Amino acid sequence: MAVDYAVIVVYLAGMLAMGWWGMRRAKSKSEFLVAGRRLGPTMYSGTMAAIVLGGASTIGGVGLGYQYGLSGAWMVFTIGLGLLALSVFFSARIARLKVYTVSEMLDLRYGGRAGVVSGVVMWAYTLMLAVTSTIAYATIFDVLFDMNRTVAIVLGGSIVVAYSTLGGMWSITLTDMVQFVVKTIGVLLLLLPIAVVKAGGFGAMRDELPTSYFDPLGIGGETIFTYVLIYTFGMLIGQDIWQRVFTARSDRTAKWGGTIAGTYCLAYALAGAVIGTAAKVLYPKLGSADDAFATIVKDELPMGVRGLVLAAALAAVMSTSSGALIACATVANNDIWSRLRGAVRPSEGQHDEVRGNRAFILIMGVAVICTSIALNNVVEALTVAYNLLVGGLLIPILGGLLWRRGTAQGALASVAVGGLAVIALMATYGILANEPIYYGLLASLATYLIVSLATPATDAAVLGAWRERLAGRAPEPVSEAVPAPQ
Repeated sequence: MAVDYAVIVVYLAGMLAMGWWGMRRAKSKSEFLVAGRRLGPTMYSGTMAAIVLGGASTIGGVGLGYQYGLSGAWMVFTIGLGLLALSVFFSARIARLKVYTVSEMLDLRYGGRAGVVSGVVMWAYTLMLAVTSTIAYATIFDVLFDMNRTVAIVLGGSIVVAYSTLGGMWSITLTDMVQFVVKTIGVLLLLLPIAVVKAGGFGAMRDELPTSYFDPLGIGGETIFTYVLIYTFGMLIGQDIWQRVFTARSDRTAKWGGTIAGTYCLAYALAGAVIGTAAKVLYPKLGSADDAFATIVKDELPMGVRGLVLAAALAAVMSTSSGALIACATVANNDIWSRLRGAVRPSEGQHDEVRGNRAFILIMGVAVICTSIALNNVVEALTVAYNLLVGGLLIPILGGLLWRRGTAQGALASVAVGGLAVIALMATYGILANEPIYYGLLASLATYLIVSLATPATDAAVLGAWRERLAGRAPEPVSEAVPAPQ
């Protein structure tokens, strides 16, 4: 295992070096939070694919393939569909808004009264998303070093917190690009073909497994529908995803770069399901489906390659973890703390803004590590995160983008009713039940429509300013001014 260890150590050291390099570039709020809005198509596509394909997509995707066969691809497939929908229909308009958070978008659209409430919901989502990725370090480091769970979480989480705090979005962008390359090589180009060959090829896999393993709908129609509600719609509104859209150099980059990343996600989904199906042939009686990835890597791959593939799994976890962490800190600082203590003083300079956001990443990072140590179930934590996000914020956000008659009162009521309904239903039916997201969304939609129609329409001046921002005709904020790309 010495060669495998060396590969992992070099990879981790490289992540810290990228953080130091990013720190030298993050000199303004715009540079620190959204990489100066300067990413071109190549970097944008790679980093967008990296953030959406995390530990749940890699380890969990293979686990679903082990359990259900090719239809296990649906979870990650719906993530790809959501990214495609966001890129084709909404990303250009989102990029032109020149904001930092989803709550700022809601304030622009509804007249400045939705920020704190929506910020609290988005903060809870991003915190839980970061926690789910951080918990996954325990699985990977256990395979690598037979490490204690708490030590593994602290080690992996500390590395992510370190490079994220140093350089903000620039550090995360640079590390995500490396992680995208490592995942592509490790999972798609190495593990996928090796797993299929070790299982005897597709013919042998068909002979060994029930026909349900090759049924594209074998996982069940209701499950697929729930995945669409949670993950496809979740991709449309998550702060972690929008913050990456804000990094695009132009609305064209956001649209076409995101489309490429979404297509890549579809391929990654199928690869994970095939790897899991091959693992079922090789290890038909594993204690847990989530052990399939680690088992096939540990037992079937040659020295060196094993280290690279484990680095790929680590890359998947770190990319999502760092993206969720900076999103959590951005929302906590800009949407909650800054609003509660009053507007930022005009005399406060850009250096102070960077320092303040850096401090919030560090604080949120410590909170994520502590919460991860206390929790165990990744799937439950991820379900809570997406149920809160979709149940509370989907309707007000899409309503604001698509329906002129939506009002601030309707948006606030929708957030409150949808979020509380999801929490109450999860307590009643269970966290993993389908009812919370079904009924929570219906309650949110009904509340938004009824309250919006019962209250005065949004002021014409607010809607006029909103349309100017959507069209990209509004003046660029002073803090956005950055040097032209070299």
